Amino acid sequence: MDTQTKIGRIDIKGAEVTFKAPKGRKIEALVATDLVIEAGSFISLIGPSGCGKSTLLNAVGGFVPLTAGTIELDGEPVTGINPDVGVVFQQYALFPWFTALGNVMFALKRFKISKEERLKRAYAALKEVGLEGREKTFPGQLSGGMRQRVALARVFVTSPKVLLMDEPFGALDAQTRVAMHEILLRIWEAHRTTVLFVTHDVDEALILSDRAHIMSAGPGRIIETMEVTQERPRHVDNIGPDFLTARNHIIRLLRQPGAEDH
Repeated sequence: MDTQTKIGRIDIKGAEVTFKAPKGRKIEALVATDLVIEAGSFISLIGPSGCGKSTLLNAVGGFVPLTAGTIELDGEPVTGINPDVGVVFQQYALFPWFTALGNVMFALKRFKISKEERLKRAYAALKEVGLEGREKTFPGQLSGGMRQRVALARVFVTSPKVLLMDEPFGALDAQTRVAMHEILLRIWEAHRTTVLFVTHDVDEALILSDRAHIMSAGPGRIIETMEVTQERPRHVDNIGPDFLTARNHIIRLLRQPGAEDH
């Protein structure tokens, strides 16, 4: 858990994913994709449902094997689930029988540290996401936004090199979503973990990311990469003309023939 040695560079070369379908058919979920994700950057994959963005994220996490090509994390091939990669999904995946504190402490069980140290780090992680005083609360007693904050605390407490986020705020209301953006960016600024963030929300991608990769459905591929130039911190209340120009451009791309959701 030495954050001083954390790197988190991802190299994707010719990555393809094909799934078998009934009657011998095959589905190309992702065609040959090349992508370099620099360590410490915040990258978004944006596109409609079925465009391959979650497939690419799952391949980086080692959950989905490649049909062709390679994915490397700091020069080492991804061949399966990697403990240096943290994941936050839309579903919170918290243990309902553990308190918020227990859920975060559970993530530290694989490390050779004392129970006292696990307790100390878990308390600090929950404080970082604004849940100080809620440590002994069970997930069923928390709002959706609070449960997602526990999920964030649970993943950041392990100091991962890479954080994969698959539409983590998609089930939240608009106000809670904005609050979660602010919390996530504040923690990311402190930890500088490499983040790969999947979303279908254009505004979300532009507010959070250093760079947004726009994907097209049928089969999944990156059709354009956009640098997000607006200075941080960003917020829906302080967006400038560059933000609006980028937003309109991405929406036009997603409306082009072949970019639609099939």
